[in-house]
Amino acid sequence: MAGTKLGARNPLTEAAVGFALGAVGGSILGATEDPVDKVLAVMTSAGPLKPVMEEVRTVGALGLGTLIGATALTVVMTSVVAGVILAAVVASVFVVMRSCSASYTHSFGLWATVALAGAFGTTLSGATLGVAIEWTVKNYGMVGLLWALSIFTVLKPPLHLVFKLLWKQGKACCTLGSVVWDRERKQMEITEMKHRQKAAEQIEQRILMLEKGGSTSGMEHQMAWATERRLREEIERKKMESEEAEMEQRTIQDWINTVVVKYVDFLAFSGIPMTVIAIVTSGFGVFGYGGHQSVFIVLLALVAVIAYLLLKSSDFKFWMLIGCMAMLATFVIAMLTLHAGQVAVTSAIKMRAAGRNQSRENISARMNYQSSLEALNAAFFVAKSCELGLGATVGGPLVRRARGEVRVIAGAALVAGGLLVGVEVLAPVLGEGGQAGALLGVVGAAGVSVGAAAAVAGRWSSWPGTLGTIAGLIIGALVMGKWHFVNIGLQLPIAYVFAMTNPF
Repeated sequence: MAGTKLGARNPLTEAAVGFALGAVGGSILGATEDPVDKVLAVMTSAGPLKPVMEEVRTVGALGLGTLIGATALTVVMTSVVAGVILAAVVASVFVVMRSCSASYTHSFGLWATVALAGAFGTTLSGATLGVAIEWTVKNYGMVGLLWALSIFTVLKPPLHLVFKLLWKQGKACCTLGSVVWDRERKQMEITEMKHRQKAAEQIEQRILMLEKGGSTSGMEHQMAWATERRLREEIERKKMESEEAEMEQRTIQDWINTVVVKYVDFLAFSGIPMTVIAIVTSGFGVFGYGGHQSVFIVLLALVAVIAYLLLKSSDFKFWMLIGCMAMLATFVIAMLTLHAGQVAVTSAIKMRAAGRNQSRENISARMNYQSSLEALNAAFFVAKSCELGLGATVGGPLVRRARGEVRVIAGAALVAGGLLVGVEVLAPVLGEGGQAGALLGVVGAAGVSVGAAAAVAGRWSSWPGTLGTIAGLIIGALVMGKWHFVNIGLQLPIAYVFAMTNPF
């Protein structure tokens, strides 16, 4: 799916158009910053954070970091795949039923419905998983969350095979499209045969008339032949349009099938490495070795071995790349969680040196608080960045393949904006976990717009267009994101890298 340059324009025009497109994508990304920060502030307040703090003693700081990180990334991956699969199913139904215009690429109904389905599926899935995680932590603690994550990871490969089987059966049952094409082809052949028979009969009549000594005027002869030629050209035109539409349908259906297979593989296997890390470190914590130095050594060795085995694979796949990135992100979250607890100890030592002694209980409570706070903050940021990147992985290839820059960028931004308003309205019903998961889904929808804008930046025929698009992305994100330089400065490069990735 090689990218092609956009139609050449005046460099100033390219810069202006690029800036406008980039500003749309950047603005919707910035618009998600404040709601996400608000829900994170609520989740890290004293009440919601208390169950997490109590579990640090059970699974240890490293176990807490890896467990929360793996859970957050699992929610992100699952919600994105749910949205992509729902969008693919809707697109497949549209294509099979041919419920769009002559050109699928430029069908507004197709793209609008698919975008809504994908964004809705991602947001709903994120909200559902968020509510489930919140309920699990409140009722069963981190050990219950560990069991839930482990069971879900074990079930994903078998469910992956079941889904692929069902998808193949669905493709086999959806023969309506081919039936329609066969019927139209037969009708076209019948029409063409009738036209030829009629032309042959007219020629025979003229020959018989000439043999009997009759004559026809030159004007009648020319009119008859002109009519025959127009009918023949009309039949050929319809035949060519039908063949082109059939080929376009098959191309799009093949692409949909490829996308579904890739993302189902991604869901089934990419979470395994980080879940293994979470199980090992949490297991050490449960057996009383959560703060032992050996856990860090085992964790580091395990990360290195799994990453080496995945990267060494001769058949390197998209899920392996994401699996390695998720595992490394989980490792970083664990390190930050452990470091936060150590900072609390260092602070207590300094206070003791200054003559302000603290009890062991106060120091322990402070360690647990700092570790829990850092685990949630780091996991949420990583999850948000991952959701943005995976959304960009969808938006970038869409622009490069469909060549509908304005449609993808503006459409995804509008859908994300609508979902953002919907999540705000339904916040009391969703609760903290549901709202957090739903907002991550909205970030994924915004990522489609950002990724599409990033892909557009690389397809202009001149540097002013590229620079204008990048400037629009940055300025739009900063202005709407209330000048969160650090967050946006880290997220935009991630979105760009993922937008340039071709997972298909």
